[in-house]
Amino acid sequence: METSSEDRIELLKGYLKRLKEGESLESVQADFVKNFKSVEAVEIMKAEQALVKEGAPISELKNLCDIHSAMFHGATKEEKIANAEKEVSASAKREQDQVQGQQFSSAVGAVRPDPMREKMERTQQLIRTVGHPLAVLTKENQVIQDLIGLAQKQLETGEDPTGTVFKLRFLSVHYAKKGDLLYPQLKEKYNITGPSDVMWTVDDEIRDDISSLNKKTNHDEKWNSDLKAVLKRAGEMVYKEANILFPVAAMYFTKEDWYGVYRDSKDFPEIFGVKQTKWPEAEEALQKQRSEAAAGTKLLQGEVVMPGGHLTVEQLTAMLNTLPLEISFVDDQDINRYFNEGPKVFKRPHSAIDRSVFACHSPRAEMMARSIIDDFRKGRLDSVPVWMEKNGLPMLVTYMAVRDKEGNYLGTVEVVQNMEEAKRHFQV
Repeated sequence: METSSEDRIELLKGYLKRLKEGESLESVQADFVKNFKSVEAVEIMKAEQALVKEGAPISELKNLCDIHSAMFHGATKEEKIANAEKEVSASAKREQDQVQGQQFSSAVGAVRPDPMREKMERTQQLIRTVGHPLAVLTKENQVIQDLIGLAQKQLETGEDPTGTVFKLRFLSVHYAKKGDLLYPQLKEKYNITGPSDVMWTVDDEIRDDISSLNKKTNHDEKWNSDLKAVLKRAGEMVYKEANILFPVAAMYFTKEDWYGVYRDSKDFPEIFGVKQTKWPEAEEALQKQRSEAAAGTKLLQGEVVMPGGHLTVEQLTAMLNTLPLEISFVDDQDINRYFNEGPKVFKRPHSAIDRSVFACHSPRAEMMARSIIDDFRKGRLDSVPVWMEKNGLPMLVTYMAVRDKEGNYLGTVEVVQNMEEAKRHFQV
């Protein structure tokens, strides 16, 4: 009798709980093999998500992230299908189409249509699409994996891995793309919270660990040990993206979703020599959107009347975009309502508009954002300045409560200002 999806997820939850309680990976994996010939990425994700809803601390789940990845490694249908597809591609040069089909059927054990196979084929199709966000992310991951392998080899042979670790720091941009463009949309639009709850936290830790290693000059045994650990975690994250995150996004995201991800990806710098090539289909769709928006604006070209004067929408937009500030406004329902345009140190993807502000923060940053907004809403604070260094530049990020004349809370404005010029001006 075939096990239901709910029963399979309950079994997976049980395995994760056993790992959490300290049972050995080998013991749990042995039971896993008895009950599962393969597992779907979505099932792993749903099991994690269910544990979070039941009250399991995210800190515990993210610690399990690498361990259970090792348990499932090689067992997901996605990975088996991907390996089978690679084998088919390799044999294509030698065999006729009929022989290829037979080999593929044998490789995946397919005697009837497999829905997951179709989903993975969809993922691979997107990855093969020139200019598609998944194509770019996958190429970046290939470079990340190569750098990880090189650094591991250098550690084994006694070579200095400093240069390789320095290059790896750019994976922070790759992780930022996921954090701004994939995790929030899965969470807010499709109620898929697993990646943002678990993977995002691990991303932050890997990024911070690599940054810390790059800053240290004493490359002793502890430095080597810490490097080995973070390289392992970064390698596991490459695997999780390819076999869980990307297939899940491919399953749920619409074409319009991907157009938005493509548009917002342009705000991020190119890394590892991977070029952001044009995706003609998306360019055409986005141009159509811009034309329709422009036509609509002309029809509604009335003035915005304020106590201090009146401006056309065009004038107001241009003025806000001219200010040497990054401006974000979140309304009293905690929804992103406005970002001014232009290059930004802190990326603000257009797809985040009309989305909860908390979906745009990693779990660690979300706690701070909730605390600040709660203090504003309850009148305990009016502003919070945060000084930081970003890309080697001094930055002032100021959060301010926006209130009407009666003092009622209307929302929060965030203003980001580059203070390098002021620093130079006042230096003695």
